[in-house]
Amino acid sequence: MTLLALDAVSRTVRLPTGEPLTILDRIDVEIDRGERVSIVGRSGSGKSTLLNLLGLIDAPTTGIVSIDGRDARSLSSRARDRLRGERIGFVFQQFNLLPGRTALENVTTPLLYETGRAFWRRRAIATWMLENVGLGHRLDSTPDKLSGGEQQRVAIARALVRRPQLILADEPTGALDLETGHSVMELLERVARETDAALVTITHDPNIAARAGRHFHLDGGRLTSADFAGAGSAPEASR
Repeated sequence: MTLLALDAVSRTVRLPTGEPLTILDRIDVEIDRGERVSIVGRSGSGKSTLLNLLGLIDAPTTGIVSIDGRDARSLSSRARDRLRGERIGFVFQQFNLLPGRTALENVTTPLLYETGRAFWRRRAIATWMLENVGLGHRLDSTPDKLSGGEQQRVAIARALVRRPQLILADEPTGALDLETGHSVMELLERVARETDAALVTITHDPNIAARAGRHFHLDGGRLTSADFAGAGSAPEASR
């Protein structure tokens, strides 16, 4: 069943000169529940812009973004925010952790919007998630006391703590060593499998991309199918 769809989506911005710059050009893609998708592209290819559109953070200049068959344009700003908080988990490349808050407080924050048992057990749930990413001993550490890799793992724990239906991961292993990166990808995939969530990974790493079931290459604002049959293989775009 299709969870998220982009239909002829483009994103254009105006340069200081007034000239238009097309970042994304007529992208068509459907992402099903439980699907694992990778998107590979060079820096400046529009990956972050695409992530923001998939996550309902930004709106396209033209085209339609729909979730569960519902056009996102029909949702109020407040409804989009609520839907994003409840159903979409983001792993940002820049971590976006709250400064001055401990790892546990950062991961607990999304659960403040829960109700019932999940709200009252939020510290226990957040602790369990941090233990799953190997940070059970760093619960009381603030971001400035954590390494880049540890901050990335806190960000991943925070993204998964509400068991979202769509997980959007922007370079989730970029700050991690090979072994930890492998463990983190296994965690992302396990949580996605357990909850039938779609997992979309944006990465430069062909080895990470090859873990997905479906692969895309983003170049010049166009999204095309790619072949990552073997880890380390280069993407070969095809219409």
